[in-house]
Amino acid sequence: MTTRIALDGMVALVTGGGGMIGGAIARRMAEGGAHVALADREAPTPAAQGRAYAADLSDAAQLRALVDRVLADFGRIDCLVTAAGITSTGAFENITAEEWDRVHAINLRGVFLANQAVIAPMKAAGFGRIVNIGSVLAKNGGNPRPWLDAGEQARAGNAAYGAAKAGVHAMTLYLAKELAVHGITVNAVAPGPIASPMTTSFPAALVRQIPAGRMGNADEVAGMVAWLCSRENAFVTGEIIDVNGGLWMD
Repeated sequence: MTTRIALDGMVALVTGGGGMIGGAIARRMAEGGAHVALADREAPTPAAQGRAYAADLSDAAQLRALVDRVLADFGRIDCLVTAAGITSTGAFENITAEEWDRVHAINLRGVFLANQAVIAPMKAAGFGRIVNIGSVLAKNGGNPRPWLDAGEQARAGNAAYGAAKAGVHAMTLYLAKELAVHGITVNAVAPGPIASPMTTSFPAALVRQIPAGRMGNADEVAGMVAWLCSRENAFVTGEIIDVNGGLWMD
């Protein structure tokens, strides 16, 4: 049984709402009483108390239009959660420029556009919560150990993904300083390996490197995100919070 985090009456925009982590976040926030706007390339199934929207999250015009629609439908946006993301695996030397750009378009550019689009309405309200989804891969140089097993690199190397998420971490810190005076907190949650369709090829040997002895689940990420979005969180900003079972400690 999870603890209810009070979000009563808040309006939350969750990008990547069709994904496992985004969907878990939306459900947790709806359980807390929030009105949830879910956005993805194809409109996802909305959570209770929510609506769904389709948008290319790497397209500036579509992102602005999405925010305008949510504002028109709900009247405001109290919280933004950027959970949209795509992954890519393989050795660094094999990443094509096209693949690099594909990953960064959603994982970094899309986060930048979403963050930028909500600044004005949050400033006008004098309140806001922004939570970006980062990754342990932005901190640890990747999970594979090619000096022990070259095959791990092909199955679990994520250099393009990690670089994009490192950009998300840096952007979070800059924006946190810029927006604090306006009553807006900006944080990131950096999950470790989460059991999902994206991690089905994750080597069992790497799971054994996690001190908790298992991969995480999306609900564990969602709980942290919900708390960061709550009204009671008014003095935590500029943090990159790890949810990784001890895989990376800082």
